[in-house]
Amino acid sequence: MESNTASGTSSIRPFGMRDKLGYMFGDFGNDFTFILSSSFMLKFYTDVMGIHATVVGMLMMAARFVDAFTDVTMGQIVDRSRPTKDGKFRPWIKRMCGPVAIASFLIYQSAFVNAAYGFRVVWMAVTYILWGSIFYTSINIPYGSMASAISSDPKDRAELSTWRTIGATLAGLVIGAGTPIFAYVTVNGNTVLSGPRMTVIAGIFSILAIICYLLCFNLVRERVDVPANNQKLELGKLFGSLVTNRSLLGIIAAAIALLLAMLTMQGMAGFVFPNFYGSAAAQSLSSVTGSVAVLVICAPLAVKLSTKFGKKELSIVSCLASAVIFLTCLFAHPENPYVYVAFFTAAYVGLGFFNTIIWAMITDVIDDAEVKNGVREDGTIYAVYSFARKIGQALSSGLVGALLSLIGYTQATAFDAEVTEGIFRLSCIAPTIGFVLVALFLWLIYPLGKKQVEANVAELARRRKEGENHGA
Repeated sequence: MESNTASGTSSIRPFGMRDKLGYMFGDFGNDFTFILSSSFMLKFYTDVMGIHATVVGMLMMAARFVDAFTDVTMGQIVDRSRPTKDGKFRPWIKRMCGPVAIASFLIYQSAFVNAAYGFRVVWMAVTYILWGSIFYTSINIPYGSMASAISSDPKDRAELSTWRTIGATLAGLVIGAGTPIFAYVTVNGNTVLSGPRMTVIAGIFSILAIICYLLCFNLVRERVDVPANNQKLELGKLFGSLVTNRSLLGIIAAAIALLLAMLTMQGMAGFVFPNFYGSAAAQSLSSVTGSVAVLVICAPLAVKLSTKFGKKELSIVSCLASAVIFLTCLFAHPENPYVYVAFFTAAYVGLGFFNTIIWAMITDVIDDAEVKNGVREDGTIYAVYSFARKIGQALSSGLVGALLSLIGYTQATAFDAEVTEGIFRLSCIAPTIGFVLVALFLWLIYPLGKKQVEANVAELARRRKEGENHGA
């Protein structure tokens, strides 16, 4: 049932472009810190701060155990909070935009490059956990949950998902294309990352993140009344309902595999372009072409194709196509960096379709749980999903770090021929495995095909109509 209580006024403007733009800016703000972390933190701490890749990767995975508590705790806080005049979810965006931006900036402090090794490790651990496990969680959980409160219409939610992806893509374009141009310098003929430049870049991105969050807060409106969940918290019952929710488990498994594919692509780009190809310009171009492909191909077509064929069905086909593209690149072994950029871009289109509609798939999971359990738990379900995405992020970072160590990558061997060849192979094999796993998990576990989603929407509409009639 849509209500005006969320706005605190007697009337509220209809869902429209302002909401879509506002929601886009929300993920734009998120990714000014998230993509910077996933694409450059490992490179910064190995090449600039001199910390072993395995140590950085292990930290990223260890932090996810903290997230197991902070994500679900934040989800419960959101679900149990009462709506204010600004809504139930929007206030958190304004409250936490400053802390998350400051914490991200503190991660990239190259002034400590000559400090004791133990101090550098502790600084990395504390700032990374503050950013990702506490402050990012406290803004991302309400932001993601808010989609269900902006509109109850599945088409509107699919459009929000598309615009969220546009925001993430634009952020990726700015970060992925801009950062290599300004962050890399040439030293003794080698392309290396500049620590002081990374510190400045991180500060600029933190300021831009705050601006984007505030635009989200001011443009978006909540229209669906989501009352506080006042049921007694029974952890056993909550855990039981989550682990038996097949749609949630399916999307979690697919999300972890998606992050494995996507973040491995982004993470390895920081090594394959400067180390194997010796071209920071090609790395910058790959971000531009990948982002433009998502904006030009995926964003306009995702809602149309998913409406016609189903979100699950479209995602399976697109991810399998990306796997084939990277496998072909592995065997083609292009020597020209711009041919590799072409493979990278084509694979990014397949990833882009799933990434564009995945946020609408989360609202499908929330609807499915409400149909089965009779209770709507936007915050908790989104929190569990968010935790799964962080697991995927950690696994990809940890995997990249571990595999780089396995092939002998260190500051001293970064440009050895055998090591750089290993980097190229990793950049193709790891994403291929990730894309295949996404398709398999969606096919074998995730039950919400086109027909089931439509049936759930019809059932919830029927229940809300009955509620309105009983309340009349």
